[in-house]
This record gives sequence, C-alpha cells and structure tokens, in this order.
Amino acid sequence: MTLNTSEKPTRQAFSERMVEFGYQDKEFAVFDSDIGYSTFTYLFGEAFPERYFNLGIAEIGTMSAAAGMASSGRTVVVGGYGVFLTMRALEALRSFICYPDLNVKILSSHGGLTAAIDGATHQATEDIAFMMTLPNMTVLCPADTAAAAGCFDTAMATAGPVFTRLMRDKLFDIYSPGEEFPLGGSKILREGADITIVSYGDIVFQALEAAEILAKSNIDVEVIDMYSIKPFDASALDASVSKTGALLVAENHQRRNGLGYELAHHILKTNPVPFDNAGLDDVYGESGDYPRIIDKYGLSAPKLADRAMKILEKK
Repeated sequence: MTLNTSEKPTRQAFSERMVEFGYQDKEFAVFDSDIGYSTFTYLFGEAFPERYFNLGIAEIGTMSAAAGMASSGRTVVVGGYGVFLTMRALEALRSFICYPDLNVKILSSHGGLTAAIDGATHQATEDIAFMMTLPNMTVLCPADTAAAAGCFDTAMATAGPVFTRLMRDKLFDIYSPGEEFPLGGSKILREGADITIVSYGDIVFQALEAAEILAKSNIDVEVIDMYSIKPFDASALDASVSKTGALLVAENHQRRNGLGYELAHHILKTNPVPFDNAGLDDVYGESGDYPRIIDKYGLSAPKLADRAMKILEKK
C-alpha cells in the first residue's frame, strides 16, 4: 500500500468537514476553549460566528455549556486538546453528557504522542481508556484525512456522545476521499497469514511499515486499521486471528486499559492465541521529535517488527 504524504493533519480535515456540515444543519453549533486556531475549529467560527462559542481556557465550563445546548435537542461539537477534554472536563463529560446520552461530539486533538514536542502535559496517552469506560460513549480514531472526514460523518450519524481522536501533525494519506467509515467497522489494509497487527490512528502507518520489514523474512502480516474503537469490529478480528493464529495490538496510548486490553479480553474468551500489545508501559512521554519519541516507546516500525517476531516464537 502506498503512503502518500498528507497536506494537512487529521484535526484540520475533521474541522473542514465540520464547516461543510454547518451549511446543512442550521442548528449545529461548535464550542471551543480558546484553542480554535490549533484545532481548526476557528474555520467554523469564521463561517458561522453566531454558532461558534469560545468560552476561554475553561474546559469544564465549555463541556457543561455544550451539554446545556444539546439538552434542547441540538447537535454540538466540543473541540480541544484530548488531555484536557478527557481529564480536566471528565466529570462534566460523564455526568452532563454521557449520563443523559446527549448528542455532543468531541473533537479531540493531539492524541497520544503525536503532541510530541509539547511534552507530557499535552500528550493524551490515557484518553482512550477514559472514553471507552464511559457508558454511552462511542470512540473513533481516524488514521488520515479522508478517514477524519468520514469519521466526522459517522459521528454526526451516531446518536449520543462520540469521541474522535485526532492528531497534531500531518503524516500520510492512505484512503480515498469520500470513503465511508461505518460505526463498528475496520479496514483490512494488508492481508496476511502469519500474524495480525491491529492498530489505529498514526501507528497504522508504523504497522504497515513493520509488515514490509517482516515480509523480507517471509513473514506474512495482516494489518487492520481498527478506526472504530468502541464498538470495535469483533467479526473482523475473529476472522483474522482464526487465520493467522497470533495478534499484536499497537497503539499510541498506555498499554494498560487501551484497545489492546479490550481485544485481549475478547480473544481470551473466543480464541486464545499468542498475543502482545505495544504502547507506553506505565510511563509518561517526553518532549522531542515525533519519530524518535515513538521509537523510544516501542511504537516505530522496527520495534513493532521485533515484537511481532517474539510473538511468532510462541506459536
């Protein structure tokens, strides 16, 4: 599969699609906590100033205000950095949005170590764990710009709260514009017979490169983009693992309580196979160059290839 260098980050593609949706739904509104120029929600503000609300650096209040508007039946997006939306505003998100099952969509930028140069305070490496735990919450994580636009459409078509995890930097594009990303689905990016690598977001590209590295040793890797994290595509996972007999989950997140734990729990009940999950091992990230950071924490293609080899030794 060809990796084409992207011209924009997923946060921008999501916001641009949001502006297009604003012309279709005249009641749709967007809330922001004073970082609209970073999340690109300012684009919506320029197009629809009367439906754009910047409440300042006050994520709890922003989330609560969005809940108030959504309680009247309107669809609302709250934009911000993932680390603040999922932790600083967690109580408001839980009690005022998820509990009443309101139609609030979360535009969460700077997911995982993609906020590399911003350091641990801005790297949301626990966000998936928090969001998957909340009842009524749906969780999506697109890998590229077409997927970001598609996941926006999925979020709008899904009742209740939806959390979409987006990236800080532009990376690569693999999907065609207009491709659909249905809820609970996944994309098989490469078919293989020896081991399955499941990932999402930016680490999808590392998984594909790792598959190329392993192919040089005649190891046939199946790569799945599990863009829908909650709910996840259990049928695709089952079919792949039944074929390959081994599973590696790679995610830009803490190893504990991420997608890896969810999928491990699933296969333990359905089809136990040699398994491992790559991610941060109970540590915080640090500030630095993105490629070097993900390599340090075991998420680069060579490190994933090494981890896959160790799993294969257990087959």
